[in-house]
Amino acid sequence: MNGLINYISCGVLWLGLVVKAPDLVRHRRDPYLRAICAVLGLAGVCFFLGAEPTVAAVNHLSGIPNLAAPLTYASITAYSAASQILIVYWRGGPHVHRTTRRWIVAYAFVLLGIATTFALGDAPVERRTDLDTYYATTPYIAEMIVLYLVGHLAAVSVTTVSSLRWAREVDGWLRTGLVTLGIGTLCNAGYSVTKLAAVAARWCGRDWSGLGTTVSPAAAGLGALMTVAGILIPLAGPLLTERQRARRDYVRLEPLERELDELLTRRALRLPRPRLASPTTRLVWRQTSIHNALSSLDALLDRALYERTLEAEAQATGDPERAEATAWAAVIAAAVVEERDRERPVAPPGEADRFQDGAPCPATLVRIADALTTSPLVTAARTHTGTTTTGTA
Repeated sequence: MNGLINYISCGVLWLGLVVKAPDLVRHRRDPYLRAICAVLGLAGVCFFLGAEPTVAAVNHLSGIPNLAAPLTYASITAYSAASQILIVYWRGGPHVHRTTRRWIVAYAFVLLGIATTFALGDAPVERRTDLDTYYATTPYIAEMIVLYLVGHLAAVSVTTVSSLRWAREVDGWLRTGLVTLGIGTLCNAGYSVTKLAAVAARWCGRDWSGLGTTVSPAAAGLGALMTVAGILIPLAGPLLTERQRARRDYVRLEPLERELDELLTRRALRLPRPRLASPTTRLVWRQTSIHNALSSLDALLDRALYERTLEAEAQATGDPERAEATAWAAVIAAAVVEERDRERPVAPPGEADRFQDGAPCPATLVRIADALTTSPLVTAARTHTGTTTTGTA
């Protein structure tokens, strides 16, 4: 189980990086995308280098006891800077580049300090999980530990405050992402706080190493999951909403397509149904089929029937939009029957029962009206048809 949490967290973060990699390839000069990928990649590196098996491998292969520690601390420092830079680019403003340069310079000095203090210090005994508390009183090594923890705490604290403050000014998926990111970085702050508490306890002659070996990794793992979620939510949320909307519109258009199905099939007006397609693609296919059928019926749309139905529905419901949809539903259904009768003079048994004085039966009318009310494409089509056709009655 040693390192399992680290490797799982690393895998989740790098999975997020894989998701964003295609966008980065297409827009490699976008600083915002670069910052996102840097946060995901560096956070994964932190967990990978911090896993006990990785620590043992790095120390063994390098021949330097505890070399994995400054490498891990450096990755944590770089991740801290990348997180803050991401927020700066995310929010934007007139001084984005100046602010990011300041963060980069500040944390470059932190990285230099980590390397220098490790080189000056002496840590001959390998400590894979509790180096922070074991060397908390060792000259230079103690300074290195405090330096990386304070640098990390400062960055995640600023990120937390910035995210939650900005979340109050926006809404929707961006607000959800910012709140999630803020909570995630707050968990990351818990990592630094517990580590610092364990180090301070060591200075006072007490042993709180359990904070650094159990509580801190748990806080960091939870923080990593919430951080990657907070970053990806504003990116994936609108796409998810669009897919749900497309799926809903696709289902609502089914009654109207079913009403036009015989015409679409007989006149070969429908393209082949897409297989294994996204909801948006399937919606476009259904909308295209309906549009083709309505264009074919253009000359048969009855203006007089439209006016009669519109007036009756407006008086009955008091809803102009619904009345218009019902009126066009009646016109379309009547045009379908008229077109079918022209092609086949003898109507199928029961067909005559669908209409009374040119009006469709109530159930058919309601289903088609629902489709017309909820589909932007059909709404546009019926508006265009209404302004360009003349009644045939």
